[in-house]
Amino acid sequence: MIAELKKTTEAKMHKSVESFKADLAKVRTGRAHTGILDHVAVDYYGTQTPINQVAKVTLIDGRTIGVSPFEKKTAQAIERAIRDANLGLNPANAGDMIRVPMPSLTEERRKELAKVVHKEAETARIAIRNLRRDSIHVVKEALKKKQVSENDERRAADDVQKLTDRHIAEIDKLLAQKEAELMAV
Repeated sequence: MIAELKKTTEAKMHKSVESFKADLAKVRTGRAHTGILDHVAVDYYGTQTPINQVAKVTLIDGRTIGVSPFEKKTAQAIERAIRDANLGLNPANAGDMIRVPMPSLTEERRKELAKVVHKEAETARIAIRNLRRDSIHVVKEALKKKQVSENDERRAADDVQKLTDRHIAEIDKLLAQKEAELMAV
């Protein structure tokens, strides 16, 4: 029972870390990456469709994203969708390709983004701590029902704490990387 609990707790903690990574990918730095456009939906014949299903999204260089529509007719809709996505991007139609240059960030904006990243990190840490609390609660309930011994309960609590520490350290490492990336000019 305890081994199963540790396994599910670790899986949930890993999902929290992966969710944090996805949240970090949404935060824009000065450099271009195609993940910025992942959440852009294009009006494709009356249906909101993810941009990667109506166009090929590539990196042209370190500061420019290229979007090649599969159908030439959709170029204006894609351009409008990128502009309306509130990402601060200004796409330029270059015939068969839409170029999306990444504007450089001001120092003030970099600091704002660093604060956003810190809040996301704290949210992820809280999620992991809540998982720890829930797991330890389950083990203590099992101890009250005499399903596990006190030694097993203590050992399980220590193991869950080690899992928690490891995942929080991973979040801190990801945070430090993203912060360094944001502050690099």
